[in-house]
Amino acid sequence: MNANVNGTVQKIKVLCVDDSALIRSLMTEIINSQPDMVVVATASDPLVARDLVKQHNPDVMTLDVEMPRMDGLEFLEKLMRLRPMPVVMVSSLTERGSEAALRALELGAIDFVTKPRLGIRDGLLSYTDLIAGKIRVAAGAKLLPARRPAPAGGAGGEAPMLHSPLLSTEKLIIIGASTGGTEAIREVLQPLPPDSPAILIAQHMPAGFTNSFAQRLNGLCRIVVSEAVHGERVLPGHAYIAPGGFHLSLTRSGANYVAQVDQEPPVNRHRPSVDVLFDSAARHAGKNAIGVILTGMGRDGADGLMRMRQAGAHTFAQDEASCVVFGMPREAIALGAVNEVVPLQEMSQRVLAHLRSFGERANRV
Repeated sequence: MNANVNGTVQKIKVLCVDDSALIRSLMTEIINSQPDMVVVATASDPLVARDLVKQHNPDVMTLDVEMPRMDGLEFLEKLMRLRPMPVVMVSSLTERGSEAALRALELGAIDFVTKPRLGIRDGLLSYTDLIAGKIRVAAGAKLLPARRPAPAGGAGGEAPMLHSPLLSTEKLIIIGASTGGTEAIREVLQPLPPDSPAILIAQHMPAGFTNSFAQRLNGLCRIVVSEAVHGERVLPGHAYIAPGGFHLSLTRSGANYVAQVDQEPPVNRHRPSVDVLFDSAARHAGKNAIGVILTGMGRDGADGLMRMRQAGAHTFAQDEASCVVFGMPREAIALGAVNEVVPLQEMSQRVLAHLRSFGERANRV
């Protein structure tokens, strides 16, 4: 809630756009049950929503993906170009729904929530805290220009190679992110050369979406990107994404790094949790790890990044200006867990520069 010039509290104004009358009714029930937000209007399709945006000037829009007359993604693209505003997508948990949700984040949506498959009324009402929380985050999030992915395989031209066996076998890059993180992770991974150290990633994302996320990144990057599989060896030139609903940890088997994937209880209310991944890197990689904390709400990852730094890792945080939500990096910086605060567009270059400097020092020894 925000205070206006008279000191009175203004509720977050929400416009709900969905072709299902039931979903519109349930979303209205959920949102209006919250003390700090109110549905100012609902729309059955984007063409109706377009006029309601002008009429009500909402703070946040919830937007269905599949609708008549105009697809939700097509409408989102027009909206972010002509009248940018925070949008939370409402997506079906299907392969097409997950791909559409990721495309929506690419176009500038802040976040997404999935529709329950069965028992829609009870299912959606059980999402009350989740939906309300995403709307609150969206209302306070920073709108950044929609980023167009570079051509598949990187940011154009040939990426410099590291050419260091030591870096490839020993060094690791460990990344954590939440709200706004899917596009931030893409921007970090896409310029990396194919001989990069292995990368492990914890992104707050529900089950059913991380496989599509990994496939999308794999088609855009020079490195190989996949969902992590329990027990697989962690290899250079590969990035491993924690599956939705599972923790990802780093462990060792002899001289090899190995991925551990499990469903231990949530940490900081999250599974995957960034702290779980960072803690494991502190224990098993120590000074050979590089920690990167990106945009996200809350403080998951701050303590783990501190333990990584204490174990000798070099640590980076995304700067406030380039974050959709500055919560997680801010908490890590305040804790003293961060060596360098870096704009997102410079993150991959700074990480590579640190790797090269490490390799040069090692070669002098």
